[in-house]
Amino acid sequence: MQLADVRAAAAADAATISRLLADAIRGSYHEILGEIPVHRLVSTQCALPRIRAEIEIPGGAPGWLGWLVATDGSGAIVGAVAGGVPVPGEGELYALCVAEAARRRGVGAALLSAATERMRTFGAGSQHVTLPSTPDPSLPFYTHQGFTPLTPTRLAREL
Repeated sequence: MQLADVRAAAAADAATISRLLADAIRGSYHEILGEIPVHRLVSTQCALPRIRAEIEIPGGAPGWLGWLVATDGSGAIVGAVAGGVPVPGEGELYALCVAEAARRRGVGAALLSAATERMRTFGAGSQHVTLPSTPDPSLPFYTHQGFTPLTPTRLAREL
């Protein structure tokens, strides 16, 4: 799999992002959190109307910078990230997911890099992410990217 592009999400991408995010949450957290908490996460984080609205308002809500998607050589979406700068100087990652078949191929790093550049453009000097659980399967990725724990589920890094 060759990463082809990281671009701003379009309204037509909403259903794919919703499915990708739901699959990533189910696959990563079902054994850790259990069925009911995972169902709650999926229903709140992956709702198609929510994602569609978020795509259509980048820059329209204070601090919201929108969704980005990563595509492979065929144009298929293989990852997505959402973030913003809700507090002056502090970037926040709201979601970052990569399709199972595309993991460990630089897709997550490319999405994080693109989101980070957007946050820097809007004045972020640090970046934060809150993980759904402890232990969390994404912790090694974030640690490798320079994030350090503030709490067991809250990580940060200087930009």
